[in-house]
Amino acid sequence: MRSAFKTRNIMLVFLASLFSIPLFVVLGSVLFPEKQIWAHLYDTVLFDYVGNSLSLVIGVGVISLLLGVIPAWLVTMYRFPLSKQLEWALLLPMAMPAYIIAYSYTGVLDVAGPIQTSLREIMDWQYRDYWFPEVRSLGGAITMLSLVLYPYIYLLARAAFIEQSVCVLEVSRTLGCNAVDAFRRVALPLARPAIMVGLSLVVMETLADYGTVQYFGVSVFTTGIFRTWFGLGNSLAAAQLSALLLVFVVMFLYLEKRSRRQARFHHTSSRYSALMQKQLHGGKALIALVLCAAPLTLGFIIPVMFLCDWALETYLVVLDKDFYLLLFHSLLLAFVTALLAMLLALFMAYSNRNDGSLINRFLVRFVSMGYAIPGTVIAVGVLIPFAWFDNTLDAFLRQHFNISSGLLISGTVITLIFAYLTRFLAVSINTVEAALVKIKPEMDEVAKIAGLRPVSILKRIHMPMMRGSLLTALLLVFIDVLKELPATLILRPFNFNTLAVRTYELANEERLADAAVPALAIVLAGIIPVIMISNSISRSRAGHE
Repeated sequence: MRSAFKTRNIMLVFLASLFSIPLFVVLGSVLFPEKQIWAHLYDTVLFDYVGNSLSLVIGVGVISLLLGVIPAWLVTMYRFPLSKQLEWALLLPMAMPAYIIAYSYTGVLDVAGPIQTSLREIMDWQYRDYWFPEVRSLGGAITMLSLVLYPYIYLLARAAFIEQSVCVLEVSRTLGCNAVDAFRRVALPLARPAIMVGLSLVVMETLADYGTVQYFGVSVFTTGIFRTWFGLGNSLAAAQLSALLLVFVVMFLYLEKRSRRQARFHHTSSRYSALMQKQLHGGKALIALVLCAAPLTLGFIIPVMFLCDWALETYLVVLDKDFYLLLFHSLLLAFVTALLAMLLALFMAYSNRNDGSLINRFLVRFVSMGYAIPGTVIAVGVLIPFAWFDNTLDAFLRQHFNISSGLLISGTVITLIFAYLTRFLAVSINTVEAALVKIKPEMDEVAKIAGLRPVSILKRIHMPMMRGSLLTALLLVFIDVLKELPATLILRPFNFNTLAVRTYELANEERLADAAVPALAIVLAGIIPVIMISNSISRSRAGHE
């Protein structure tokens, strides 16, 4: 037992250290100050980066909470027209890249778009005769990101609401709580760990976004990193900006944890009867329908309508053998990465639960910081050590054996998957930990007394109870890898492409009609797992028949 325990700890330290290498490369950059570059940034745009990044995070966080939590509660606890369909449909915007939505809405809402053009023709206005909200703005970026990121919160909040005990809600009713009070004072606190995990994912994804803010001309840390790297030609200063970006994430995670203090959220009842969903009628049903349908309509249906219209113009040309190869590459990378991420997260989170030593907790938290770093910087953090290893090995073999090993790791799919795992492992870790924290520690103790080993406890007790959360972790990483762009652009092997890269290349050239087909392929590839995970979450409740 002691030997297995020691081996597990060694493996945890090794894995956490391995996936921390890119982060160490980024943080290690602060040891080599670039005084001239930083003086220039301080005098010009640094405060814009800080202010706009904070505004972006706060705006996206608040709107995503509203769009995620309220519909999750409504479709879980009530029945109204289309509520069954909305359960899974509300997840669909997470399959849509944010920059595609940005392009779509800009094409429609811009000065030359159909809406403003029609207004000028109907009302006989000139351009300066009326006010129209500017889509290419900080507010526009907040709206676009919120519409595609709220499903992170919705998904985890709904899973948490489904898993709650009915008797807890029944007791709150007997104590005089109405429906709103039961939600606010009972259900919401019990679901808080999952909701905060979803919010942390939204915050990190917001800070790491580049395509949307770049297209809208918003100066934030990610656009600053690209400008510093490619505009000023200084990758070291770009890495240092990324290190500063980490401060925002650490501050958020620290404040969230401190706000909880020593609070714990366990279900103390073993009574899990079927959820009694109340039927809504009349005005209440209409309000519930509007609240749930609005984010879906704005974040998925309208952009897809634009994409379908453009795709009908170009699909005969775009659908060739190269397109199907792109589809195969994208699905293969997404599935392999998602599966590896789920297995690694399960091992690391469970090991941390059994031995929550300071070094273990630090390493797991440090690995989770990778999600906050833009994919471009992750790519640099991966490429530098891998290229060094390949070059060192090649030089050694040339010197001693007169043979060349070439590029064994860098420039291969292995490097690309490693970068994906570094970037998205936090998604699986946070999701699995949110599920583990709801399992009472006493269950582990009872199982140990019964003679079960840790691996058996995990397989026979924890994994069945976390089935919905494990599939959630798989889905989140799958969708994220499908949409990942910067790391793929830099690390992809020669002559290797994905749907996300091709979509971005075409859209960035303003060839929206040509970009529509690969963009729709990304969305369609994500729809099937979205429906599967939604149904699995619905069945994951204890006592479900």
